[in-house]
Amino acid sequence: MNIELLRDHCVSKNGVTEECPFGDDTLVFKVKGKMFCLISLSDPNFCNLKCAPEYAIELREKYAEVQPGYHMSKKHWNTVNFKGALTDKEILHWIDDSYNLVIAGLPVKLKQELLEK
Repeated sequence: MNIELLRDHCVSKNGVTEECPFGDDTLVFKVKGKMFCLISLSDPNFCNLKCAPEYAIELREKYAEVQPGYHMSKKHWNTVNFKGALTDKEILHWIDDSYNLVIAGLPVKLKQELLEK
C-alpha cells in the first residue's frame, strides 16, 4: 500500500473530506465530519482505521500487522502496518469497512444527504 493509493481510494468515496486537524503531519479523512482514516505524512507506512470492537480484536489476533490504534481508542481503532504480508485489497477493504462503520453511526438526515449525492 502506498499513500497515493490510500488517498485516491478515500477521496473517491461519497462525502469525504481530507484535513490536517492535528498538524501538518497527519492527514485525516472524514465523512460528514467524522474520522474514518488517518495517516502520517512523514511515515506513511501505517494508517489508523475505525473498526467494530469484536472485529478489531479478530484482526489483531490474525495479522501481526494490525495493532491497537496508536493514539486512538484501542477499542474502536486499529493501526495497520503496510510493511508486511497484507495485500492492498485487504487494506482497501478495511478502509471501506471503516467508512461504512462511520456512516452507520450518522444521524438519518446525514445518511440521506450522502445517498442524494
